[in-house]
Amino acid sequence: MTFKIQHKNIKFITYGAFASFGTYFCMYAFRKPFTVATYEHLAFMGVDYKIILIITQVLGYMLSKFIGIKLISELKAKNRLRYLLIMISMAELSLILFGFVPTPYNIIFMFLNGLSLGMIWGIVFSYLEGRKFTEILGVTLCSSFIVSSGAVKSSGLLLMQATGVNEIWMPALTGAVFLIPFLGFALLLDKIPKPTKEDKALRKERKPMSRADRKKVLSNFFIPIVILVFFYICLTAIRDFRDNFSREIWDAVGFEDNASIYTLSELPVAIIVLISIGLFAFVKDNYRAFITYHYLLIFGAILIGGSTFLFQTQVMGPVLWMVLVGLGLYICYVPFNCIFFDRMIATFKIEGNAGYLIYIADAFGYLGSMAILLYKNFGHRSVSWLQFFSYGTYAIAFVGFAATTCSLIYFKKKYKMEQLTLNNELHII
Repeated sequence: MTFKIQHKNIKFITYGAFASFGTYFCMYAFRKPFTVATYEHLAFMGVDYKIILIITQVLGYMLSKFIGIKLISELKAKNRLRYLLIMISMAELSLILFGFVPTPYNIIFMFLNGLSLGMIWGIVFSYLEGRKFTEILGVTLCSSFIVSSGAVKSSGLLLMQATGVNEIWMPALTGAVFLIPFLGFALLLDKIPKPTKEDKALRKERKPMSRADRKKVLSNFFIPIVILVFFYICLTAIRDFRDNFSREIWDAVGFEDNASIYTLSELPVAIIVLISIGLFAFVKDNYRAFITYHYLLIFGAILIGGSTFLFQTQVMGPVLWMVLVGLGLYICYVPFNCIFFDRMIATFKIEGNAGYLIYIADAFGYLGSMAILLYKNFGHRSVSWLQFFSYGTYAIAFVGFAATTCSLIYFKKKYKMEQLTLNNELHII
């Protein structure tokens, strides 16, 4: 009997991980390839054209996250696949129109592209949350955007080199290549089994949330949500900066026109994050896992700042530095995107779903991402991409350490108070 259960679990994990990883990996082909282009000699109102494109897409992505706070929290299972297919179709259509319409008037279509894609994460994760193996499935899903960002950039650059397609049409061509694979993975994802009784008992059943449900959660956990969202704002800003301007950073450290470096540098990050966070699936005690995540966030923050210091003092080379900074960023970033809030709901028996909390964090996180782009372009134009990124890693290390420590203290006290109240009620009975 034990073997059959284990075999069934392995089959479910493999299927769920494969379907969710593939779906989100393909989604990135509609979002990130354009960032590998330089768009030299193009500008809009005196601002670098690439920066305008990134800001415009992030603006659409951010707006989508704010809309998703309501839409994803209320999402019903029967609508998931339909939403996925509508969103990805709109994203590809936006890229096609981006190619057809002359610059700089095509900028609006990058906004629509971001607006379409911002919902996909919440839809995909809604298939995975509230399960005893959510850590394994969630971290596999998260590893997709670690690997896919570099992989689709490599794909975009290789397509330009192999076909001669220009930088304006390259995003649409890259999306077209991944359109059928996305459809296949999405259909597989929609066949994933529903949460079992054991899943519901261990991780709390997840339900669509009403406005009253959302208000109650925000009221009960307002202080830690504010603290953690502030950390996530800073984290998303520097993570997106590294992602969007990875070519400029790699060029600055001597890796010009190296298409493979974008993928190869992210593979060890994805593997280490996958293993380290995936192991949390074997921790059944939700409170213990939730508190340990805080220590993991603190470690990630220290790793980000420490590796930059070693790089600047020439103790460490640029490749190892980029890998370790990426590891620190994603050790912090991945939990916030799924499993941190999943364990929070299970620990405190919250009525609702993790999508609500994830989209609160994401909405404000991308607001920070847009702010740092504007600040770099208009406030510190003379500072190089490499210098600006280095300064940012020190800032995120400090903010991450302080914010996570405050959150850790708060949740420990709140949990003890709730346990004390529960014990007193049982004693009275």
